[in-house]
Amino acid sequence: MDLSTGLPFWLVKNGLPYDYPQLDKNIKCEVIILGGGITAAINAFILIEAGIPCVLIEKRSIGLGSTIATTALLQYQIDTPLSKLIELRGEKHANKAYCLCAESIDTLANISKKVGYDDFERKSSLYFASYKKDVAMLKKEYELHTSLGLDIQYWDENTVKEKMGFSAPAALYSNHSAQIDAYKLCHLIFQYCIKKGLKIYDRSEIVDIKHSKSGVTLKSIQGHKLHCNKLIYATGFEVVDLIDKKIVQLQSTWAIVSQQIEHQKEFWYQNCLIWESKEAYLYLRTTADKRIMLGGRDEETNNPKIRQAKLALKTRQLADDFAKLFPKLRFQPEFSWSGTFGVTKDGLPYIGHYAPKPNGLFSLGFGGNGITFSVIAAEIIRDILFKKANPNEAIFAFDR
Repeated sequence: MDLSTGLPFWLVKNGLPYDYPQLDKNIKCEVIILGGGITAAINAFILIEAGIPCVLIEKRSIGLGSTIATTALLQYQIDTPLSKLIELRGEKHANKAYCLCAESIDTLANISKKVGYDDFERKSSLYFASYKKDVAMLKKEYELHTSLGLDIQYWDENTVKEKMGFSAPAALYSNHSAQIDAYKLCHLIFQYCIKKGLKIYDRSEIVDIKHSKSGVTLKSIQGHKLHCNKLIYATGFEVVDLIDKKIVQLQSTWAIVSQQIEHQKEFWYQNCLIWESKEAYLYLRTTADKRIMLGGRDEETNNPKIRQAKLALKTRQLADDFAKLFPKLRFQPEFSWSGTFGVTKDGLPYIGHYAPKPNGLFSLGFGGNGITFSVIAAEIIRDILFKKANPNEAIFAFDR
């Protein structure tokens, strides 16, 4: 599956920073992690730190799947508003999902510090109403988030105009978000984990997987055989063909990055993250080297040819979207790409056991919170491996 199209900014910025060997032997081990992106990296870190030895297998070069395409806005807010999630999943599970996402940002900050990633940036986040009809929903969200002890403000139309310079009927301004370069962090996590004993093999495609009550057997495209007691699927969207039930709708999103805008420290209020309430929402952030990154214009397609054909049009449209918000800021696109993302029925990931795949564990962080979901998944999977009950597993279970 082609997970991205175009020229992702992160690949140009970082290149291929480290080399990893290709699988060249048979392997028998306790745990295999399948996947080589940020989700796999977070899972590897949590398990290695817990003393669980792992082997990691990736079919591409490390980080060149969805990780290279993510804009990496880290927010505790989920694509499904809390009020809606309560209707879908009940108050207990919905509230806990939001709190877990908030806690995961702190965990990611700690992971970043431990592996020597210095570009973790704490950020505020603005969630503005796209239409007047969304104001009531934002007011309800404000009440619910405040009741959970989350640091959030409600802004009326005048405050949005005063603070941000553009018009919106209302907005929520929260103080528990962050932004990262997921591709760079992914590599640094792996380098840290290698020193702790993690074995990584990339460019090593697995072509056959057999699950049984005694473990999991895999075969690589080169013919090497692998056996593990537990197999962790951290392959993201490519795992959908292995799941018999419809759990996710794959879609495409587009992103662009401006040329460097020098001599300006703050592009808008506190350079906060920005997103909006409509379904195919626009999302914006800055970068450490004084660029503006934005994405959106999502479509219900996962066809790479369609994505490529629309790249130039989407680039123009996104640049126009930015100009409507900030007409005084000159945005000259320098990089543009598109990527795959997944939408679930409640906006939540799928984590843990899937009955038809015995001894398989899944870390499927679909949606706009894929990176924070990966932290939650890693902690649940760690507890499963230690045969320790984790009540959060039920929130994200396949049979929900």
